[in-house]
Amino acid sequence: MKAFLLAGGHGTRLRPLTHSVPKCLVPIRGKPLLDIWLDLCARSGIAEVLINLHARGEDIRRHVAQLDTPVKIRLIEEAQLLGSAGTLAANRDWIGDDPEFWILYSDVLTSANLKRMGEYHRRNGRVATIGLYAVPDPSRCGVAVTDGSGVVIAFQEKPPVPVSNWVFSGLMVAGPRLFEFIPSRTPADIAFDVLPHLVGSMMGYPIPEYLLDIGTPANYRTAQLTWPGGSDSLPGN
Repeated sequence: MKAFLLAGGHGTRLRPLTHSVPKCLVPIRGKPLLDIWLDLCARSGIAEVLINLHARGEDIRRHVAQLDTPVKIRLIEEAQLLGSAGTLAANRDWIGDDPEFWILYSDVLTSANLKRMGEYHRRNGRVATIGLYAVPDPSRCGVAVTDGSGVVIAFQEKPPVPVSNWVFSGLMVAGPRLFEFIPSRTPADIAFDVLPHLVGSMMGYPIPEYLLDIGTPANYRTAQLTWPGGSDSLPGN
């Protein structure tokens, strides 16, 4: 199993911390976020990840070079950011004929059971499955509405008047048909340019485990207080 681990952003929302540290390397209780992600991937049967680099890419390369992980890591430099969907399209050949793959946002901190979410995706046979979680202020997120069977019947990124408090988590599993929904232009964004066109063709999977977008200073501080700790203390995947 392969996963895109999206890490190319500047981390502007997390400044001033990201003036000196790449967003994916900010420490959570002393452990870099990227290392937490790689632990989760290893436990979830993800053997290979592709990480896109842009801001402070050399710092990430140096960190990856000294890691001891069973996950094979492929680093791709983006001289200009392609956008989350643009990164997928540019690396379509890396997926080959794999029947499914993951898209993971590196600024999300989670103990989600990816194996269980993957099984849900395979049972339902849709183009994609997006992880959903409930937030108090959905106007800053990608808001989803599902029907009684879990099919996403509406999706809007950062709506002025949200119709639901269930939002896109930054975790997604999909099959190769997903590439048909990615526009040819760059930059292209998953939430703005792809997910609205998948309405009716994707499932929403409510994530019951810990999940927090650490992209803001307030959420980053919350993570230091609420994250359950290292991989040994997390639920098995």
